[in-house]
Amino acid sequence: MIIVIVVVFAILGFVVSSKLKSKFKKYSQTALQANLSGAEIAKLMLADHNIHDVQVVCVEGQLTDHYNPMNKTVNLSPDVYYGRNAAATAVAAHECGHAVQHATSYAWLKMRSALVPVQNVSGKILNVVLIASLFGGFALGLPVPFIGYIVVGAYSVMTLFTLVTLPVEFDASNRALAWVQTRNIVTKPEYEMSKDALHWAAMTYVVAALASLATLAYYIMVFFGNRD
Repeated sequence: MIIVIVVVFAILGFVVSSKLKSKFKKYSQTALQANLSGAEIAKLMLADHNIHDVQVVCVEGQLTDHYNPMNKTVNLSPDVYYGRNAAATAVAAHECGHAVQHATSYAWLKMRSALVPVQNVSGKILNVVLIASLFGGFALGLPVPFIGYIVVGAYSVMTLFTLVTLPVEFDASNRALAWVQTRNIVTKPEYEMSKDALHWAAMTYVVAALASLATLAYYIMVFFGNRD
């Protein structure tokens, strides 16, 4: 069953990721009528929201764009930082959407940030337990029910993290799309392209959340499914 879950969601993740890359490539070929780069759009959106302590920087890689709340930086890949197209516009504005969330103490982002250290610890615990189980059964010397509580508890935290991520990502996209439209950054066709690109970006998080839910359900069934 776990192999089926892994394979199914690996295929689904690959399909969604490929679709995202194809959309980004397609919309990158359409020059933005406003002739603004992703970096310029990001700086403009931050300024419009009275955010002056966040830097916009260029980082290596493709689709490596992210907002770092620790050092308050909007990190844009070269294609987005220098790009003057609908795809670059969508990604740059989306990452600034996270900066706006941070500046306005958006509840879901605060919850997600609070879960980061707990999620990291849960992942390490889960790795130790699962690796130990491969060597001589449950090599930790703990009873099976207790092992089950550890695994299910740790994976519950990880699943919660993926679920909390969803409203954070969707809200950042909504903020981005609303701003580029009201600021007249994009034309109507460019707006639709930006919206479509962000839709497929969001789908990667949806797939991750569904995969985590399915895996959690599997562990619950394995450890507690045969109980009366």
